[in-house]
This record gives sequence, structure tokens and C-alpha cells, in this order.
Amino acid sequence: MDELFDLTGKVALITGGSRGLGLQMVRAFAERGADVIIASRKLDACEVAADEVRALGRRAMAFSANASSWSEMDRLAEAAYAEFGRVDILVNNAGMSPAMPSHEMTEAWFDKIVGLNFKGPFRLAAQVAKRMADGDGGVIINISSSGALVPLPGVIAYSGAKAALNAMTVSLAREYGPKVRVNSISAGPFLTDISKAWTEEARQRSNNSLGRPGRPEEIVTTALYLASPASSFTTGAIVRCDGGQS
Repeated sequence: MDELFDLTGKVALITGGSRGLGLQMVRAFAERGADVIIASRKLDACEVAADEVRALGRRAMAFSANASSWSEMDRLAEAAYAEFGRVDILVNNAGMSPAMPSHEMTEAWFDKIVGLNFKGPFRLAAQVAKRMADGDGGVIINISSSGALVPLPGVIAYSGAKAALNAMTVSLAREYGPKVRVNSISAGPFLTDISKAWTEEARQRSNNSLGRPGRPEEIVTTALYLASPASSFTTGAIVRCDGGQS
């Protein structure tokens, strides 16, 4: 057990937890003692991840929910507290970043992108933060993007939604502190499922200081730092994990 990152007895709720960065965090938290609630739209994929957690001797719950839906985020929060009695760590990880020219963006696509990257995370964070503040406290981690800090063409709705998520992080930290700490991870390009649509050049090289995209497991230490007491004096922060994006 990592002395700094001991999550024994904690309950973690991770949206988008069945694959990519979310699955890496599910595994890392469970390996360090946490019980985990894994949410995504595909229940079967959540069950596979939950079986991994149970194999480590931890409790797990798989839950199917659309993370862009206000009502489904309410339902997820209710189910988590009904099953475990509390949530100590919330990770708003579900997101999407389709690239398209702005003049081709439809209202339906705009609403879907903003809903998944901002509206749903806002609702779930607000519901969980209030319960945390009324109880023993807790930690919320919002997975943002370097696109919010270095906006690029073709992803304006996504960049805007992630910028709103960063602003939400700071506001929630002030609103529900000192018992609730809220931080964002500003993630750069990672070789998750989305990278399958990239060119081979983009999978090998990136316009950052390290010159490459990140491996999914490289999100783990940043997430563990923010989830654990090791970051007890860190809140309202936007922590970059992007290889030095510029």
C-alpha cells in the first residue's frame, strides 16, 4: 500500500469508468483499498470493470447512466448512497470531444457535447457535494482538458464546456469548502479509445514538451494525489497532466 495514497475504506464514484482514463482510475483506487461505483451507458462494460474490483477484495457496483442527463445523475447519486451510504471520492470523468467545423455544428450536437461535459457533471457534483458537506466531507475531481486552456479550432463547444467545468471547480470548492475539496485535472492528449481515430503521426507525436501523447495509466498518480489526503491543502486547482501542452 502506498502510504500517501491509502484509500482504505473510501467509496469512489467514477463516471465513464468502464474504459480509458476512467478505468485506469477505477483500478488504481481499488488497488489502494477503495470500494468503487462504476457508471457509464454500457452496463455490461461496467460489470466487467466491477468484477476486476471485486477480484481485489473490494465492493463494487456497476450502474448504467447517461452522464449528460440531469435526472439520471440524480438517479446515480441516489443509488450510490442507497448502496454504500456515502461517497468519499467523486470523479466526473465521462466526456466526449467530436471535432467538426463550427458552421456544421447542429443544435443537437451542441447540446449533447455541453450536456456531457458540463451539465451532467454539474448536477452530479452538486448532489454529491451537498451530501459530503452535510456528512464527513469528501473529494471531487473533474476531468477537464487542455482544450479549455489552449482552445483549438473545430472543438469550440467542447473547449467551452471544459472551460465551464474549470470555473465550476473553483466555485464548488468555495461553496462547499472546507469539508469538500474540488479540483480539476486538465488532461492532455491520451492514447485512449478516441485515439483510434487519430493519424499514426498524432498517436506517436504531440505538440507538447514531452513530444508525445500520454499513456492512459499516466493519469493515475495525478488522480491519486487529488483523491487522497496527500493533497489536503489543494482545492479549487486546475492541475495539468498534459505533457507540457502549449
